[in-house]
Amino acid sequence: MKKKILLSLLASTMLVAQNIELSPLEITSTAIKTDELRSTDAVEIYTAEDIEKAHVQNVYEFLNQQTSVVTMPSYGNPFSQRLDMRGYGIGDGYQNIVITIDGRRINNIDMVPPLLSAISPTSIERLEIIKSSGIVVGGDGANAGVINIITKKKSVKEVTVYMGTHGTASGSFYLGHSGEKLSVSASGEAQKSDGVRNINNSADKDENSLTTGTLNLSYAPTEELELRAGVSFARTDVIYASYLTLDEYNNDIKKSTGTINEQWYDTDALNLGMSYYFNDKLSLNIDGSREKKESIYDYQSTFFSYNSTTDYDYNSFKSTLDYVDDLFGLTLGYDRFDGNLVNASNDLTKVNDALFLISEFYLGRSTLKVGYRYEKISFESKTGEDQEDKLHGVEIGYNYTLDKEKSLFANYSHSYQSSSLDRLFNWSTGAFMGYVEPSQAHNYTLGFNYIKPKNKLKISFFYIDLKDEIYYYSDPTYINSKNTNIDKSYKYGLDVYDKWLVTDEFNIALNYNYVQAKIDKEIENGEDYSGNDLPGVSDHNIKATLSYLPNKNTTLALTQVYRSEAYAANDFNNDFAQKQDAYKSTDISLTYTKDSLELFAKINNLFNQKNGLWIQDDAIYPMNFTTTAIAGFKLKI
Repeated sequence: MKKKILLSLLASTMLVAQNIELSPLEITSTAIKTDELRSTDAVEIYTAEDIEKAHVQNVYEFLNQQTSVVTMPSYGNPFSQRLDMRGYGIGDGYQNIVITIDGRRINNIDMVPPLLSAISPTSIERLEIIKSSGIVVGGDGANAGVINIITKKKSVKEVTVYMGTHGTASGSFYLGHSGEKLSVSASGEAQKSDGVRNINNSADKDENSLTTGTLNLSYAPTEELELRAGVSFARTDVIYASYLTLDEYNNDIKKSTGTINEQWYDTDALNLGMSYYFNDKLSLNIDGSREKKESIYDYQSTFFSYNSTTDYDYNSFKSTLDYVDDLFGLTLGYDRFDGNLVNASNDLTKVNDALFLISEFYLGRSTLKVGYRYEKISFESKTGEDQEDKLHGVEIGYNYTLDKEKSLFANYSHSYQSSSLDRLFNWSTGAFMGYVEPSQAHNYTLGFNYIKPKNKLKISFFYIDLKDEIYYYSDPTYINSKNTNIDKSYKYGLDVYDKWLVTDEFNIALNYNYVQAKIDKEIENGEDYSGNDLPGVSDHNIKATLSYLPNKNTTLALTQVYRSEAYAANDFNNDFAQKQDAYKSTDISLTYTKDSLELFAKINNLFNQKNGLWIQDDAIYPMNFTTTAIAGFKLKI
């Protein structure tokens, strides 16, 4: 009989010694596990050591500096950031990415981005990005793909402390024990910053604070049975300033506009699960979670103030029956998500019910994946007005392994994204605003993997044909503004990832993405957007890291991030006077490791380059616009 199965933790590929070799990493977060070389999907995998060596303050920073994902603070809020992948735009791209933590979906049922700041980088074992695929298991919203985060479950004890400019300070820990029957892990982080921008004429700053904690248990009373339980919480308090005009942005980027935004965001989650192994090939897995969130938002300006409180209750349940042998793997699953949102005006519910089946067949050098998902999505309001969608997801993929180092793959997926609740219902009155069609996408990907001991190269080409891409039409007169759909649109591009161990002392990691996102057909309120570029999408996205290892204890890393200019987030007509500026940041870090102690220092935005998020003309939210630095230590016991 198979004993309890923990996630496979493979050796990291980051250079910390002189004799490191690269090898295919296992993809552990998919329904049927495989490795990079045999995968039918375009994937990126980052290990705990990759994340640790980046010395980031949160997951957003790692995604933005090291991966193909683009992140930007949502209207200036650094703890709640927008994400883009595969050209869906910085405006609504995050709603086309499903994000999970240990299988628990953390996407919201309204337009609030997922709170990735709630998970400490210290607690992450792996981060896996599956692009233009994942709809069968990930479900509603996986148009661009899926980001799966897997937390640590190993016997290690470590603590990390750092301090930095602008009153930045953080302390985090991870404590883990893995035994024959009982495994326990706990992690937590406390972080604060005194802020960089002014929020009023008294020179008060946009300060923020964050506290997180998790506790996970697994117990195997018999060889056949594993029981799991976990709790987690996050407490955030962030003050952030409003937008600037172009003159203010150019002349005094720290300027106060007299507008103050403050948000408190608290989350508490409980997870329960079990696995039963009938034999070495067949297992049953059941997991459920309950999450309660509270968001309190306070807005103050010269003219008026506004305050709102929103409570969320999320209940999710997933069960899978898994069969794996040498010839094929098969997963049959049921997935349910029940989300409720309550504020002063609304009592809204969104329920997702889904059945899915996914399989892989191993035929010599060939791997074939076939999957299907049926999902019913129901929306309900206290006024009794509803919307219901019945949607179908499909995945078909093929991988041919040329030899032990090279493979070719191709895949197709039909994915979808349903509307968020606040697109359907008026936020202040709760009234039904009208039906918004779910978007549906046909995704095509061709790729090549070349994994040698000294070089890991991945190249993929993609084309996405979309119907009813969801967006907000912003009428200049504000009379006819509404949530609606782009009739037809398409995207295509190229992704290149290369990690090259040039010599024993030097290695290079490169992530390059080229994307074109076009509106094919859309007329709204007499404005014809057909043929225009989707706003908020950069043609070129480059992240490159050069590492120098003068000896086995020391690593010096230089990272350059560049994104080309784009149309401002609301510029669907491509005629605003101001464009989204190119994003540039140069970061440098130094790490020294001796036995169980690691010392590190990092400078972000070394050359003090200005960066901002353009919403429209003279509505610019500064971000990463000044040089910052941190220094600290990690101690492993």
